[in-house]
Amino acid sequence: MSKLIESEVNVYMYAVIKTGGKQYKVSEGDLVKVEKLAGAVGDTIELGEVLMVGGEEVKIGTPLLQGAKVKAQIVEQDKDKKILVFKMRRRKNQRKLNGHRQPITRLKITGIEA
Repeated sequence: MSKLIESEVNVYMYAVIKTGGKQYKVSEGDLVKVEKLAGAVGDTIELGEVLMVGGEEVKIGTPLLQGAKVKAQIVEQDKDKKILVFKMRRRKNQRKLNGHRQPITRLKITGIEA
């Protein structure tokens, strides 16, 4: 029974990358929204800060994996949804409403090299 289960398990490669002060678990073909990166739509970039690569065997960096890269294509340069910031001082009739839209880059992961 265990051989049947093992043969049906589809092992896919994934990586944990660090960009913009955040960590993302990505695999090939994923669309990821990250903090703004330099480049035009259609450009191919390499993300070198790879913390972990998994698949048939797991490789964990200390803190980064040497020689590991994730290749991605820039799909979109845009702004995220608007965040409203409301500040108020009670009893002073002082109110302030600000809006903020964070610039983002949408990436399509094209390859993982470990």
